[in-house]
Amino acid sequence: MSASPQPDEQRSPVVEPVTLADIAREAGTSASTASRALNGRGYVSEAARGRLLAVADRLGYVPNASARTLKQRRSRVVGVVVSDLGNQFYATLAAGIEQVLREADYQMMVLGDNSEAAEEVEGARTFLAMRAPGVIMTPVGGDATELLRQQGVAVVEVDRRLADVECDAVVIDNERGGREATLHLAGLGHRRIALLGVETDWTSDAGRLQGYRTGLRTASLPFDERLVARMPLHAPDTEARIEALLDEGAPTGIFAANNTLAEQVWRVLRRRGLRIPGDVSLVGFDDVPWMEMVEPAITVVEQPTLELGRRAAWLLLRRLNGPTLPPAVEILQPRLVVRGSTGPANG
Repeated sequence: MSASPQPDEQRSPVVEPVTLADIAREAGTSASTASRALNGRGYVSEAARGRLLAVADRLGYVPNASARTLKQRRSRVVGVVVSDLGNQFYATLAAGIEQVLREADYQMMVLGDNSEAAEEVEGARTFLAMRAPGVIMTPVGGDATELLRQQGVAVVEVDRRLADVECDAVVIDNERGGREATLHLAGLGHRRIALLGVETDWTSDAGRLQGYRTGLRTASLPFDERLVARMPLHAPDTEARIEALLDEGAPTGIFAANNTLAEQVWRVLRRRGLRIPGDVSLVGFDDVPWMEMVEPAITVVEQPTLELGRRAAWLLLRRLNGPTLPPAVEILQPRLVVRGSTGPANG
């Protein structure tokens, strides 16, 4: 009977990574020529370049990004920190960022912080360890930005501004969006217009609340606290709070100040058998796919989300190429998209 294999004999053989020296030897060139050909820097004859690329492809060569990072003192990977990886808004935002970075030969790594400041700081530390040259974030606090800036990392805040230190930013005119949503409902004859928002100190939420107030004032309508429901982040009883708002405030029009709240109020209205817009008109903020798929489709304040991401990436590249430039803040404009979920006030 043969002896049982020992643990060491059962292990898969270790495959050594292919190096530039291996490729140069196989192609009959020097290692420096192979380096120039594969990094795309410096002169290499077309014949030698073609031969080296063919050998690299055949041997399965993968560039050592870590070694390159150590040599250059920074990587070609940009960090992106967003609040909710499951929200379509952040997915579209990241797509816009990626488009511009890819064109500039950068890659991005996306982390979610679940709207928690401590997790945002951990994400910042991860990107510091990776020697990322810059980070784009939808901030939930100021500590992460301060940490990154202290270490010389470029930061662009997107969607909202919270940093106490200087950095670039690109945001939406949230006050205008809130005002237009409110005035649209008021123009349809609604006198009891409710606001559903998130209870944060974020500039995005504050702007939408201020726009709602301004819209009421412009329409000569009173501000009624019973018609305002601001939910804590991740509140497990959000739908119960919406139910209470409907019972106590009796609104005929509702402005839901983000796409998640719009979906939740839509579910509550359907569950209660209330007609949209016959009984209650609904305006959401931020256009996401489901809003056009339901019947009636949802009237929304549409954000240029893809462009928001693109401009954030452009500002970051601008900062990397001009570290001493003054901070730039760009404000993009939303637009009201009227669909079937809003109509004249009943009665």
